[in-house]
Amino acid sequence: MKAVLGLENGKYVVGEGFGVEGSCSGELVFTTEMGGYMESLTDPSYAGQILMFTYPLIGNYGVDIQNFQSPKVNALGCVVHELCRHPSAGKSLQSFFEENNLFGISGVDTRKLTIDARVSGTPRAALIVGDDNGEYAVECAKKVPSISDINLLEQVSCKKPFRIPGKGKRIAIIDMGIKKNIALSLRKRDADLYIFPYNAKPSEVEACEPQALFITNGPGDPAAAVDAVACAKHFIGRIPVFGICMGNQVLGLAFGAETYKMKFGHRGSNQPVKRNDGSIFITTQNHGFAVDADTLPSDCKVYFTNLNDGTLEGFYSEDLDVFCVQFHPEAHGGPLDTERPIFDMMYKRIK
Repeated sequence: MKAVLGLENGKYVVGEGFGVEGSCSGELVFTTEMGGYMESLTDPSYAGQILMFTYPLIGNYGVDIQNFQSPKVNALGCVVHELCRHPSAGKSLQSFFEENNLFGISGVDTRKLTIDARVSGTPRAALIVGDDNGEYAVECAKKVPSISDINLLEQVSCKKPFRIPGKGKRIAIIDMGIKKNIALSLRKRDADLYIFPYNAKPSEVEACEPQALFITNGPGDPAAAVDAVACAKHFIGRIPVFGICMGNQVLGLAFGAETYKMKFGHRGSNQPVKRNDGSIFITTQNHGFAVDADTLPSDCKVYFTNLNDGTLEGFYSEDLDVFCVQFHPEAHGGPLDTERPIFDMMYKRIK
């Protein structure tokens, strides 16, 4: 099939489509990971975005359903340099896209598109499968609203509270697009999980008598998470409060700090961060917004810093029992390098 990817700057690239005919439009973001393409495509934090892989060959080991981070693909579309149509095992990505009415384009210069994004910032884009009208794709891209103007949280959060029972400590979770591995990491420690929608009120959360509050990852601008911020403010100082990814940004806002949109964000499994004791970790990340460390109050201490650009990767308040990280320890791109110490530390802090 014909396919075209149009950008808001007036440029477009033509390639070969896979999946089904149709179109999608949103931010075009790139991820630098070499594997884990299904984990990324099913990550709820990619809602509202077209996902481009910088690694040149995608699909070589097929579709591994056991590693899905949610029941469906949340990325609007997929951009690759070369699509492997005959994987070593399982169903091909091409067949999966066709069966699930998804949009993809291959045969494009993803390296050039990535360099352009690093220079000019994350572009708005439109992907059309079944046609190669570049001028029309560009016009569609120009009409894409800012990601800050779209309520993406309601698309990915649970619709009503539910429980994943355990015999351990009782944790309330604000679901803004929770990844499966976060729940698995907490359940591995036998936590009793009460999961609430993104807009849950503090009184609803209090009803389960939580021993800790956990705020998850999610898509879009953290400024849209007003209910989660209010919930965090209510519980800070009462019980331990933790956050991952957007949860880190929500807790920053709860403390009165500022967040900002990054030029092109961090996405991939090779992001180096430095802990305040000098130790280095290679982490998995997926975010386009960050907390301004200079706006945190004095009782919050920087815990992790990104070594590529110096951005905040985690902070804590010892007195108020708050701890959060911007990266994804549950993804453990390496052998439990951050999963074990961070989740163990979180769980042990719960009285």
